[in-house]
Amino acid sequence: MRRRSPALDTLPRPVPGMPYRIVFVCTGNICRSPMAEVATRAEANALTLADGTTLGDRLHVTSAGTGPWHEGEPMDPRTADALRRAGYPDHPHVAHQISAASLVQNDLIVALDRRHQQTLRSLGNDPSRLFLLRSFDPSAGAASDVPDPFYGDNAEFDTCLAMIAGGCRGLVTTLADLWDGAPSP
Repeated sequence: MRRRSPALDTLPRPVPGMPYRIVFVCTGNICRSPMAEVATRAEANALTLADGTTLGDRLHVTSAGTGPWHEGEPMDPRTADALRRAGYPDHPHVAHQISAASLVQNDLIVALDRRHQQTLRSLGNDPSRLFLLRSFDPSAGAASDVPDPFYGDNAEFDTCLAMIAGGCRGLVTTLADLWDGAPSP
């Protein structure tokens, strides 16, 4: 049985017959948010719901950056390498910037740190749809930010991915409860 997440009561509910749209947001959309996108897809595709479908069948998962610095570029090669080392599938990624208009197209907006959360609020994002990724990881404690590994080495990218994977596992478990019903606390 899955553990009930406190976030379950506040998450936007799915609309029957429509994909539940999630966007992960970091600074440039080449390191942290692509990691979260790939990890969430893998976790969701591996989780079977009560009706026999996978959670991945219900989700549309993307990522974006708060700025245009890497618009049109692939994910950072160190990001791709960290994902490969962790056993995730290759993912063709093209960085892009989030816009106020695109925010309304998503059911759930997941920021990788508090700066991103503030930027998204300034774009007029509905606060009831905006969460920090680590809020879904019970082992994160009070740590709310995923540090940017951009200026680090492979070890920092691996550490970053481990933090992100923990948040993504918690998020996927919480999302599954939206379809399967939350177990009693």
